[in-house]
Amino acid sequence: MSKENVEKKAEEQEEVTSAQNDSDSKEEETVETEPTEELSELEKKEMEYKELHDKYIRLFSEFDNFRKRTAKEKLDLMASAGGDIMKEMLPILDDFERAMANNQNAEDIESIKEGFNLIHNKLIHNLTNKGLKPMESMHEEFDVNKHEALTQIPAPSEDLKGKVVDVVEKGYLLNDKVLRFAKVVVGQ
Repeated sequence: MSKENVEKKAEEQEEVTSAQNDSDSKEEETVETEPTEELSELEKKEMEYKELHDKYIRLFSEFDNFRKRTAKEKLDLMASAGGDIMKEMLPILDDFERAMANNQNAEDIESIKEGFNLIHNKLIHNLTNKGLKPMESMHEEFDVNKHEALTQIPAPSEDLKGKVVDVVEKGYLLNDKVLRFAKVVVGQ
């Protein structure tokens, strides 16, 4: 073989080797690129998961704190709810104590009756201002939503059948809701 042919073969082998090396390096690049892309996708998903998980944990913690805070506020409100009414009832209690002290030496029955009527009216006025209303049940149609029948008696007249004949214990409404049912006797 001539020198030229040897050089050509060497060049061809170099070209083939470099082509193989180029294709190998391209394959390696594609092999390396694909896992890198997959890892980056995986890393993205992991970051997204961590972010969503963090948001979930924070939201859950906020809700738990809200629940505890409202429960505490509810307990505080229930503990102090009667305070306003009690404060308004104290002057009436004072009036009763003064009336009892004056009644020990009083000989005039009319002044005693008048004192109790004044205290009663003051109590009714305070309770009415808070939304309490007495039920008017006498001679009304018996209603299971407002009345509790203690007994039935023969009606004194035909027009009182199925109606309230006597009120044993007065019923009360608080802001138009039944606070206490009226205990009544119904005509039969």
